[in-house]
Amino acid sequence: MITIAARFASLFALSALCLLSASLPARAQPEWLTGLKAGGYVIVIRHGATHQDQADTDPLNLANIAKQRQLNDAGRAKAQEIAVAFKKLGIPVGEVITSQYFRAIETGKPFGEPKSTPDVSEGGQVVTPIENNRRAAAMRKLAGTVPAPGTNTVVVSHKPNIMDAFGKDWFDIREGEASIFKPDGAGGYRLVARVQADEWAKLVP
Repeated sequence: MITIAARFASLFALSALCLLSASLPARAQPEWLTGLKAGGYVIVIRHGATHQDQADTDPLNLANIAKQRQLNDAGRAKAQEIAVAFKKLGIPVGEVITSQYFRAIETGKPFGEPKSTPDVSEGGQVVTPIENNRRAAAMRKLAGTVPAPGTNTVVVSHKPNIMDAFGKDWFDIREGEASIFKPDGAGGYRLVARVQADEWAKLVP
């Protein structure tokens, strides 16, 4: 039988817990998130987590998906998680532009219908330095291109492309990491934030 004292103790503990919960501040959302909700940004994402024991062994034939490094289960799940967070946060996505490699296409699919292009595909040793430079310029052009009104553009690419386009500060870019750029309307852009893959879900209220 529960004594009156025990009941009072339970009620006191519950009341204290409620007061503590009410006093905890809500997780602050960054200022740039408000901007994303209105659209007008370019979100460049490195493809999701991959199998580290795989390699691209047929880079001249990108239709041969079996010979490419693939997303692992965690990479696929994280891409889905980020896309769900975008919807819950009210971040509108318009164009989804991806590399031609399947790991990039798979990363982009949860955000919308991917448009794959060589412009953001990893070149490696199978393209000329001139072509690599062209792709870097194409990436910068995408970062400076204003999206359709009320939308953001998602670009999914690779570490080498992102480094070539934006510089050595991206040497440590992780799989699934996003770089958010704000086009200035004149072909230029500024970096707004870099967001790790795990952070999007934490921003959801």
